[in-house]
Amino acid sequence: MKERVLPTHDGGHLALYSYGTEDAPGGKRVVLIGGAFLTALIYRPFSIALAKGLGDGWAVDVYDRRGRGSSSGQPAGYSMATEIEDVRTVLDATGARNILGHSLGGSVALNAVQEFTGSSHVPDKLAVYDAAVNIDGSIDIKWLDGFERAVNEGRVGHALAHMKKATSPGSAMARIPEPVLAGLMALLSRTKVNKVFRQVMPSAVGELRAAYNEKDHARDFSVLPDGTHFMAGGKSPSYYKVTAERLHAAVPGSTFQLSPKCFHGSIPAAVKELVTDISGYFRG
Repeated sequence: MKERVLPTHDGGHLALYSYGTEDAPGGKRVVLIGGAFLTALIYRPFSIALAKGLGDGWAVDVYDRRGRGSSSGQPAGYSMATEIEDVRTVLDATGARNILGHSLGGSVALNAVQEFTGSSHVPDKLAVYDAAVNIDGSIDIKWLDGFERAVNEGRVGHALAHMKKATSPGSAMARIPEPVLAGLMALLSRTKVNKVFRQVMPSAVGELRAAYNEKDHARDFSVLPDGTHFMAGGKSPSYYKVTAERLHAAVPGSTFQLSPKCFHGSIPAAVKELVTDISGYFRG
């Protein structure tokens, strides 16, 4: 693994981690944009597996988005525009010609490539898995107000309970009364993974607002390049599949793939089926 620190357009910095062939050319580099709450190092197992799946001469670059890991915090006036400029910074630094976005990172990837239309920053290949884009109201955001209040008041268990109920509708966990679920989440928040969640919660409020507050329309993304690959997990919350299908229908020349056995966290978990499918797409 190679680690670098990249200066940003607004005086901040991004921590960048690269796996695979260090001097891989741009056509054989994939920039991975991670989701909400997750640091670049959580994606390390997947990044290593994907680099191996892609084969000799390939590299995977993953960076800490603002407010997490070793990157600087979200600046005043943070918005999706900040995220888009950060993608531009990473592409310029690595020369990468391929982008993969997961969850909220999928929203960042799609918005960035939409913004890059007509420029040299449009990637050769773009894939997103369970992209968290609010297409025509496909994502219910009513839970965000309660989540934000709980984060601001330091009530970690309640914040996690709001998030779990919203992101796992229909599950057994969603049927647990909120006070009970909040207590359970408070206990779980002491685990290693959820300690990371606690650290990034303040920045997560900003990024979730930036991604969800304005309802996008599928047609807005019709300018995305031919061959854009929309993916969703068969065991993920249903709105990810709905979103992917709507985007696929609106983007000419795009492809859609449902991975029946995969769940929302299958990318950071480096599930073999998904690693194989994604590496196959980028290898062409």
